[in-house]
Amino acid sequence: MIKFQFDEIARLADRGDNVAIATRRINHGAIIETRHGQITTHHTILEGHRFVLTPIKAHEPLLSWGLPFGTAIRSLDPGEYVCNQKILAALGQRDIDFELPREANFLDVMLEHQINEATFSPGTQVAPTSEVGTFLGYRRPGQRGVGTRNFIVILALTVQSAAFARQVESAYSNRKLGKNIDGVVAVTHTEGDGSTRPNNWSLVMRTLAGFMVHPNVAAVLAVDYGNGTFTATDLEQFMLDNHYPLSHIPHEFFRISQSGEQALVDASQKVDQWIPIVGEQVRTPEPIANIALALQCGGSDAFSGISGNPLAGCIAKEVIRHGGKANLAETDELIGAESYVLRNVKDLGTAKSFLRKIEKFKQYAANHGASAEGNPSGGNNFRGLYNIALKSIGAARKKDPEVRLDAVIDYGAPMTEPGYYFMDSPGNDLESIAGQVASGCNAILFITGNGSITNFPFVPTLKFVTTTGRFEMLSNEMDINAGRYNDGEDMESLSQETFALTVRVASGEQSKGELAGHSQVQLWRNWQQSSPLRQPHTKPTPVRGGPVSVQAGNQRHLSFQGYVSDYGITSDKVGLIMPTSLCSGQVAQLIANQLNAARANEPVLARANRYIALVHTEGCGSANAEDLFLDIVSGHLQHRFVTHAVLLEHGCERTHNDAIRHDLLAKGLDPSRFDWASVQLDGGLDRVAKKVADQFRIAFDSPVEHQTGAITDLKIGLMSQGPVDKVTAHTLAQLARDLVTSGAQVIVPQSASIADSTTFTEHLLGETQSWSANLDYGAHPSGSGFFIMATPTTSLTEILTGLGGTGVEMILMYTSDLPVTSHPLVPVLQFSDQNAASEKFQDDLDFVLTQDPGDSPSDFLMTQIENMLTQQYSPKLHQRGCSNFQVTRGTVGLSL
Repeated sequence: MIKFQFDEIARLADRGDNVAIATRRINHGAIIETRHGQITTHHTILEGHRFVLTPIKAHEPLLSWGLPFGTAIRSLDPGEYVCNQKILAALGQRDIDFELPREANFLDVMLEHQINEATFSPGTQVAPTSEVGTFLGYRRPGQRGVGTRNFIVILALTVQSAAFARQVESAYSNRKLGKNIDGVVAVTHTEGDGSTRPNNWSLVMRTLAGFMVHPNVAAVLAVDYGNGTFTATDLEQFMLDNHYPLSHIPHEFFRISQSGEQALVDASQKVDQWIPIVGEQVRTPEPIANIALALQCGGSDAFSGISGNPLAGCIAKEVIRHGGKANLAETDELIGAESYVLRNVKDLGTAKSFLRKIEKFKQYAANHGASAEGNPSGGNNFRGLYNIALKSIGAARKKDPEVRLDAVIDYGAPMTEPGYYFMDSPGNDLESIAGQVASGCNAILFITGNGSITNFPFVPTLKFVTTTGRFEMLSNEMDINAGRYNDGEDMESLSQETFALTVRVASGEQSKGELAGHSQVQLWRNWQQSSPLRQPHTKPTPVRGGPVSVQAGNQRHLSFQGYVSDYGITSDKVGLIMPTSLCSGQVAQLIANQLNAARANEPVLARANRYIALVHTEGCGSANAEDLFLDIVSGHLQHRFVTHAVLLEHGCERTHNDAIRHDLLAKGLDPSRFDWASVQLDGGLDRVAKKVADQFRIAFDSPVEHQTGAITDLKIGLMSQGPVDKVTAHTLAQLARDLVTSGAQVIVPQSASIADSTTFTEHLLGETQSWSANLDYGAHPSGSGFFIMATPTTSLTEILTGLGGTGVEMILMYTSDLPVTSHPLVPVLQFSDQNAASEKFQDDLDFVLTQDPGDSPSDFLMTQIENMLTQQYSPKLHQRGCSNFQVTRGTVGLSL
């Protein structure tokens, strides 16, 4: 047997702990010399996982950092693998090469913290430094603070204007703006689409308001269409009512009131006016007191609380000693660590406020039939964080013991005084960061065990990785190797070095993430339940059935030169990069852009007509919405357009590659049909991009095979928004009848406005049938016929995403209102009748359906369909790349 000294292969979080953390994989039967004597491992133990160090009796607590995270089910002997039921289930989904323990040996524990007011004593803040440290920053007027960057921001007020904001950004992507301008960046998000005022309205208002006056923002163009669940008028009034210094920043609320191309010209003219003004702004020496740090962790592992989080806590302590601010967030990731956080707190009111936020978050989760204990992701579990208590105890180490908690604020609320803040937020990294930025943080310290590569558009992110091995794997993406502390370096010298780097980055030195050129934003997404569910949440019963009977129509004929796919004849040939979570989305988009550029010079890659990434916000940091997301993923993977797909995981998400494989197998799909890649495990952006490109080169090595398609190969979606007049309703009903009679597949969302027209439903279904769903959201129907897709959302973007998941190859969209953005994979043919909206947006609409008695509108529509199938016409917005993709969370989904 191989013998080890304890320090060679393990570490204690606290000297008094009764379990230890493996710092490397320890094989079954290894002998470990400890200060308590010699122990032998009972199983192979993964790096980051825990094993029993000293005997633990049944029902006694298991301790890390001196705090309990579980209780023993039975007496535990030294050398046993510490496992709860959740970790065994998580490891069971992974491809591991050793035998796991047969059963769990501890139960999770969550102790509720109580304040003893009689013995409470206020804490003291760390002593201020006598040194006057400075950095080079942009001094802003109106008490807006000091910026670490100088950006012009294009802010999409709702998801409906997100595509437009990205197009404005794209117009400046290759322009030289001058050395003092960091860029023109779009800031987009998922909110504001729907028909009712959302529960997160005040959170969104605070966040958007904070973005607009952020010190890193030199000027801001806030763009919207004037519809949705909130508008520019709402935001402007909110900012005035709450005394945001809006008059102290160049800004404009830009209403998109005409076709996109002309609106793009008008928006660009405004940005052009700001460029010389912003370019004259220069950095000046400013006190470090003007640095406000966002403390954030993601892709955490067992070493986050040992190396990365304490190091970040040291940097925050030093900033506070200089009179600055630090912001700790992620409410559910502090449940179980309350006693540690409140060991040093300003006063009793602040302590009580912190505990109220904890209890409020627990109730928010319970209202949806969820629990904060669902927070740890699959990556957290795999890297040794067994439950929320263990994750929280480590996460709290971003607050140094010497630092006092000074204030508790709401999500996105401004930080007005120096000190250490706690901000209420979900544990979802991106949603939490957005709130911290809105609160005024001008630098982000992001601690990661797995190697999360997230960045924010206009605030620099310094990424700390917790182990040397993971840093070496991802050195091009990570800024700081906190694992050096595990390797024996002292924390003081490491923190001094890291603090100096933080000041340099605040002064303009680019972080690794900024050099990589990708970023993403997500606000605290809306939730549907504001009171407890009447009955426990269960997985919805699938909506499945045969096609709905429709009235007989006319027999139609068409043919097109199609491509042979695994699922039939299709009219397009697409390479799909499917991110398995929000954090791999922007990387997937970068790779898709590279492949599209390479098509011109590589005939093999040109065998795909285009490469796309379906960038989304799901796969991690949420609860009760995973089934909807997995259905959307599998639905798009089966789409006939998709000649080949690569699934790209970030590496630490809940829906990692192995989880997707298991889901595909459960649905009867063969995972070997697809390729798989990992941003983290494949070694970062450059390496994974090369791997994905090579996977497509191999997949497209065979020549393209053509075959003539017919109307029986057609899968089409019908959709509408706004009132539908009787003539149009009759036309669309007749079209659907003709298509179904001719052997095509037609799918309509249950909530489509056209269903409100009795002219449509009676002409299509007759007078006796009801309008009810016979197909799940995003599910693939079998065979031809007419299907009604369930819509657990009122968001048009999310409904379009669901239609794409059903396999339709084009969507015919009637609008009596504004145009909608297209689906990235499926072209959306948009039309209207002769109304005011069609006149203003005629260059975005594909045609106007006339009501000339001499014309046959259904014949006209059939011609448009055939032109798309034969590649004679591509919808305008689709051709411009004006598209969105967003997965619904349904009625009980929420952020955790």
